[in-house]
Amino acid sequence: MQRLILTILALLAASLTLPACGPVTFTIDTGGANKRLTSSTVIDEPGAGATRVAIIDVTGMIYNASRRHLLGRGENPVSLLHEKLQAVRADHNVKAVILRINSPGGTVNASDAMYRQIVRFKADTATPVIALMMDVSASGGYYIACAADHTIAYPSTVTGSIGVVMQLISVKPLMTRWGIDAQAITSGPNKAAGSPLATLTGEQRAIFQSLVDDFYSRFTQVVRDARPNIPPDRFATVTDGRIFSGAQALDAGLIDQVGDLHDAFSLAKRKAGVERADLILYRRPAAYAGSPYATTPNTPANASPNATTQINLAQFNFANDAVYHIGGAPVGFYYLWSLD
Repeated sequence: MQRLILTILALLAASLTLPACGPVTFTIDTGGANKRLTSSTVIDEPGAGATRVAIIDVTGMIYNASRRHLLGRGENPVSLLHEKLQAVRADHNVKAVILRINSPGGTVNASDAMYRQIVRFKADTATPVIALMMDVSASGGYYIACAADHTIAYPSTVTGSIGVVMQLISVKPLMTRWGIDAQAITSGPNKAAGSPLATLTGEQRAIFQSLVDDFYSRFTQVVRDARPNIPPDRFATVTDGRIFSGAQALDAGLIDQVGDLHDAFSLAKRKAGVERADLILYRRPAAYAGSPYATTPNTPANASPNATTQINLAQFNFANDAVYHIGGAPVGFYYLWSLD
C-alpha cells in the first residue's frame, strides 16, 4: 500500500511539471518477469539479409552498482555491458559493434572492468568494435573507448580528461568552530584516513597520492597502447587532465576521425567485410527505439518521440543521470570529468 501511495504521489508531482501542449500519457511499469534484452532494427537496409551491426550504448556515470531512483533501482552499467556483449556473442549474424559512448566517466575499477570486457570480447570473437563518442566521452568514457579498433567523435564531442580524481571533504574546521570534537578509535594511525571529521596528515595524503599515481599510470598505459601515434613530446600534455573537442582530439591523436553515426555504421560494415547490414539496438521490452539515435539508457525512463511523456513509476529517475558530477557518489577513486 505504501508503494502504491508513493506511485500516485509521483504521478501527481510529475503532472504538475508538464507543459500543457498536448496529450499526456503515463505508462506505469511495475516490472515484469520478462526483462531479457531484445533487439530492435533501427536501420533496415535493403539486401542486408540477416547480416547485422549492433549498437551498444554506454551512457551516464560508470560504476559497478545499480543506479538508484526514487521508487526503485535502474541498471548496473558494468552488468548491462556484459549482457549486451553476451547477446552479440549469441547472435552470429552480428558482424560488428558500434560502442556508442555518452559518459563523463566514473569509478576507476568499473571503467577498467568495462574496458577489459570489450578487450576480451574482441579477442574471443574477432568482431570489429567501433567507438562512437557522443556529447561527452571523457575520462573513464575515453578509457573504455581505448578498447575499440577505431574511434570516431563528433566535432562537438567533449573528450579527454585523462586522469584520476579523489575528492575528499573535511568538516573539521567547522566542527572546531562550533566546539565539536569528533574522536575515532582505530586499529592504526591511517585506518580513518580521509574521514570528513578529521584533517589529513602528511603521511595520509602521501598514501592517497600514491594510489592516484598508480591508477593514473594504468590509464596512461592504456592510452599509449591504444594511441601509439601520439608524439612522445606531446603525450604528457595530452594526458594532463585537460578536455578536448572532437576536432581538437583528432589533432592531438586521441581519436581516429571526426564523423557521426552514419560514418561509424559505414566503417563497421567495411571492417566486417560486408556491404549491407541492418543496424540494431538492444533494449528492455518496454523501451522504445524508433531510430538509430534512440539510445538505450541505463535509466529505465525513456521519452516517447511524439511529445508524449512516459514515466516509469516503478523506477522514477529522481536524480537525473545526465548531471555529470560526483554528487552523492561514494568516496573513491574516479576516472571522471567533473564540473564541481
